[in-house]
Amino acid sequence: MAEVLNLTVSLRGTLEVRDKDNYQLFRLTGLLDAFSEPTFRKVLEGKIGEGPNNIILDLSQIDFIDSSGLGALVQLAKVAKLGENQGSFQIVTNARVTQTVKLVRLEKFLSLQTSVERALENIKS
Repeated sequence: MAEVLNLTVSLRGTLEVRDKDNYQLFRLTGLLDAFSEPTFRKVLEGKIGEGPNNIILDLSQIDFIDSSGLGALVQLAKVAKLGENQGSFQIVTNARVTQTVKLVRLEKFLSLQTSVERALENIKS
């Protein structure tokens, strides 16, 4: 069952936690920008800290992402990969998100994926 995340008016999301499969799946819609970034980062950092330690962010329904949103993604990836969790961090993207991430050459660090299914395959392997 998906938990509704309390984010902002312009950014909405849900969280599915699968303990037995060792992952958290965040599905987000709307705008990941300077307005929504502080709340987004705070809420997700808290959830990442709770575990499981493999994180999938489904941004395929995101309409816009700016440099603040990119900065938040980098920080969350560091928390997931380098913190106590030492898990994986993958982002399911759309063309807009992919273009923005590639512009700053972060596609490998942020582990961009084409679908949630592809991201799940990476966890199991």
